[in-house]
Amino acid sequence: MFRRVLSTPIRFRSIVNDGNNGFCSASSVPTPEAESKAHLGRRVAQLLMIGVTGGIAISGVSDFVIFYGCTDQALEKARQNKKIVEAIGEPIVRGPWYNSTLAVNQKRHSLSCTCPISGPQGSGILKLKAVQSGDENWLSFLGHRDWEILIMDAILSIPSKEGNIQSIRVSIPNNMAPPPADCKPCNSQACTAPQK
Repeated sequence: MFRRVLSTPIRFRSIVNDGNNGFCSASSVPTPEAESKAHLGRRVAQLLMIGVTGGIAISGVSDFVIFYGCTDQALEKARQNKKIVEAIGEPIVRGPWYNSTLAVNQKRHSLSCTCPISGPQGSGILKLKAVQSGDENWLSFLGHRDWEILIMDAILSIPSKEGNIQSIRVSIPNNMAPPPADCKPCNSQACTAPQK
């Protein structure tokens, strides 16, 4: 039985052991000017990374605040809706935020959101579209905002007596004021007919 002993080749051993000969030459010593430029470059890169990370964190916190402010209003409307309360029972609670979606426009004036809800008798999803109401200032970036919910629907999953799951859709009307008394309904044919 032969055993092979692996050894480092002689050529490689001489390069590793003697730093002045071969590839590992230490003859280039950086100048103080080159060291200060490298230090400045590292410092700028560090500050840039801290700035980018901070911007992403602030944006995430802002979206989180927007999500909770808007879904609080949506949950209040859902709790006042008779059909939803009869379908899934009370209390109606919001599901986990990581099962939700939030799409906010660039200026954060409008949004589209889905939010899971649940009650003792079933669960569902609230879907809504809302616009920001009130004044916009630089302090409201992270603060509380008032949202006007334009469209809101609930898709509810309710277990039936047979063991099947029944899905129903409930449209939640917005609380807009009725049109003024002097407003007349428009006849669509009269509105679209070209005038001669």
